Amino acid sequence: MFRIKNSLSLREFEKIFERLYDRLCFFANKYVKDVNHSEDIVQDVFIKVWEKKLYFENQNKTDGFFYTAVRNKCLNFLKTKYTKDFKAYPTDELEILQTDSYFMSEVVQTETSALIEKAINSLPDQIAKVMRLSLEGCTNKEIAVKMNISVNTVKSYKKNAYIKFRETLGHLTIE
Repeated sequence: MFRIKNSLSLREFEKIFERLYDRLCFFANKYVKDVNHSEDIVQDVFIKVWEKKLYFENQNKTDGFFYTAVRNKCLNFLKTKYTKDFKAYPTDELEILQTDSYFMSEVVQTETSALIEKAINSLPDQIAKVMRLSLEGCTNKEIAVKMNISVNTVKSYKKNAYIKFRETLGHLTIE
C-alpha cells in the first residue's frame, strides 16, 4: 500500500494536503462532531505522514490511507473521550462508528460532496449561488427573492447548471 521513501517531496505533500485536507476535516467531523478536534486530528495524521516520509503508489491508495488513518484517530479520540466523559457516546453508538459500513458510507458521502462542490465552483458566480441556495432547500421563488432576480432566471440558471453537471459528472453515473 505504501512504502518508506528516502525523501518525500514537499510539493507532493502539499498537493495531497491541498486536495484532501478539507474533505478529511469534514469526514472527521462526522465522527467527533467538533470542528476544532476534527482539524487537530487531520493535522496530526498529516504530520505523521510527513515525519515518516510515507510514499503512496497512486491516488486511490493515498486517499484510502488518509481516510483510514483519520477514522482510526477519530475512534481513538472518541474512546479516550468516552472514558473521561461517559456521556459523550453510548457504547452502542461507538460500536456503529467502528463498522466498515459506516466508514464506507461516510467516505462516499464526503467524496460525493467534494465532487459536487467542485462542479458548483466551476459555474459562473450567479449560477453557483443559485445552486447553493437550491441545495440548502430554497424554492425557486425564495432564491429569486434572495437574489433579486426573476423566477424564470432562476430556472434558466438551474437548467444551465444541470447541463454543465452532466458534462462534468456524467462519467460518474452508476450502471
